Amino acid sequence: MAVVVAVAAVVAGRALWSTIVPAGLPRPAVDVDATFGAAAVAEAESFEAFLRVLSIAGIVATVVTLGLYAWRGARFARESAAGPVGTGFLLGMLGLAILWLVELPFSVVELWWLKRHDVTDVGYLEAIGMQVAALGGTFLAICLALLVAMGLARLLGAAWWLPAAAVFVGIMAGLTFASPYLVPGQERPPRWAQREVDRLARAEGLDRTVPLRVEEVSEFTSAPNAYATGLGSSQRVVLWDTLADGFPRDQVRVVLGHEVAHLARRHLPKSIGWFAVTIVPTALAIAFVTRRRGGMGEAAAVPVALFAFVVCGLLATPLDNALSRRYEAEADWTALQATRDPRAMEGLFVGFTRRGLSDPDPPGWWHVLFDSHPSGRERVQMARAWAQLHGGASGDTRAP
Repeated sequence: MAVVVAVAAVVAGRALWSTIVPAGLPRPAVDVDATFGAAAVAEAESFEAFLRVLSIAGIVATVVTLGLYAWRGARFARESAAGPVGTGFLLGMLGLAILWLVELPFSVVELWWLKRHDVTDVGYLEAIGMQVAALGGTFLAICLALLVAMGLARLLGAAWWLPAAAVFVGIMAGLTFASPYLVPGQERPPRWAQREVDRLARAEGLDRTVPLRVEEVSEFTSAPNAYATGLGSSQRVVLWDTLADGFPRDQVRVVLGHEVAHLARRHLPKSIGWFAVTIVPTALAIAFVTRRRGGMGEAAAVPVALFAFVVCGLLATPLDNALSRRYEAEADWTALQATRDPRAMEGLFVGFTRRGLSDPDPPGWWHVLFDSHPSGRERVQMARAWAQLHGGASGDTRAP
């Protein structure tokens, strides 16, 4: 069975990997300092370098904490009279609470750094309150995952992992469908922006209207952002007001073209497919490593399962991010084809560096392991490549 699943995963992965970005695109030179501005680049590099160190430290702390919990956490099962599944819930929530306490100092330091650079205005107590609220939702998610895994393990024994993976994929699809309705503070956009989305949707091959919303975030952050969300009839594009109100219309148009492209190229359903490709071996790995604790049907296996889940996620991160970068590049290319405005795209990513402190040329090792988007330099390079292929210039957006 495992061999059949592995072959199916490879076939599905190859299909999901494909994009419409032409192979062998030209690679025009991009002088990062001249294009983005030497001062802006230096500030962005300093800003993100600190966050990288903090992120690596947080990952190490997470792995060590869950490793220790996997080693010693099972003893708490002996002190519970809640039954195997109930005790599994308690062990899952206890592990999550311990992890949250370990990660809290890293979150506070990160918030201090963001506030120091005027990226956010959120207060410390407010941020901790939001994290506590989010922790409640995570508790529910952990309990649901444990209910599925432990219930199927007690029913099916060692074969639980494949049907459990199928259930998790279904849950992922349901959450993707519901996600647009779970975000508060979304307002209707200016009419010109909705008209642009309608035009871009037709240009990119969609035969339906895509709702556009503007999310009010400027009270909390100055960073620009946008995203596509939903599944089927719930799909929409969302602009942060920091981008909708703070960037020129031609650059907002490029963003809209990019986000519509995620829907036109079916990136959200494909991401669910990729989740299926990765969750199946993860469930199999958890089934394997929990055997010495009696299998996933026993509460004592929960600490080991939490540790294995996080380690599998970390191991999959470079491949997950590589696929994400391919989809983001495809959305950029589709937006260029629809807007035919490489100058605006180049200006957009220059603006992301200057206003969002996004490092346009991060270290290669970090980019490969942790970046989910192409770098600013790569995106400017694509805009210039498109202009070169179409016999035009991308415009001069270099810093003065």
